[in-house]
Amino acid sequence: MTKGEGRPAARAPRASGTPVDGRARGTLVDDLVQRLADDIVDGRLPPGTRLEEQELARRFRVSRTPVREALRLLAATGLVEHQPNRGAAVAAIGEDRLHQMFEVMAELEAVCARLAAERMTARERLALETLHRDSAALVRSGDREGYEGVNRHFHTALYRGAHNGELEETVLAARRRVAAFRRVSFHALGRLANSWAEHDQVVRAILCGDGDGAARAMRAHVRIVSVASAEVVATRTAAATIDRPFPDTADKPNRTADEEDPHGLFAPRQP
Repeated sequence: MTKGEGRPAARAPRASGTPVDGRARGTLVDDLVQRLADDIVDGRLPPGTRLEEQELARRFRVSRTPVREALRLLAATGLVEHQPNRGAAVAAIGEDRLHQMFEVMAELEAVCARLAAERMTARERLALETLHRDSAALVRSGDREGYEGVNRHFHTALYRGAHNGELEETVLAARRRVAAFRRVSFHALGRLANSWAEHDQVVRAILCGDGDGAARAMRAHVRIVSVASAEVVATRTAAATIDRPFPDTADKPNRTADEEDPHGLFAPRQP
């Protein structure tokens, strides 16, 4: 039996929405969830802020139905809580809880990486290697938004490469709880280049069939993401508290190549 044969079939890819501007976008509800989650993590909506359906519908120019569904999904992630006689409000997520969420994420993704190293088919390994190699161009250009999208595909490929449907569902549920915090981590200086280098260690181990090495590399990667996320969130929360613009790249979509790659790891080779 060759590697990858006899394994449970991977689940069909989940719908990702209609492509817009070259990037996959989810449904209207998914878009609302992401925008509200980013506002919460960035500190624009501090803990305790009431989230009125009618007000949010007016702000986003939508009906109350998708707003209600978005708030329900945000409550499932822990970013929003429903208070008796008060409706929905932004929940307080302390440093300890955030650490625990990422601790769970690190262990789940480590299991996925180990199983992916053991079970991925040759075609899946090639696709992973190609995706990783091509993402270097996004690091060179400082395309944070583009890299964040590829990062999701990279991790999803590992979940599916583990060929365990129950594990995939569990890790996806855990990922939804920290999704906004993972996105904000890319605002840390040099994070794109560092993320790529961490992914590189995971990919090398998987291509060698080194399950233990892949697990170690992935666990270390998610722990670093946890620290970067906490630092950016703390900085932005402090900035929002004193009512001043967020530092770093809050007002610009992408960093320059020098900012994202301070060590010159992705500098073009001289002819």
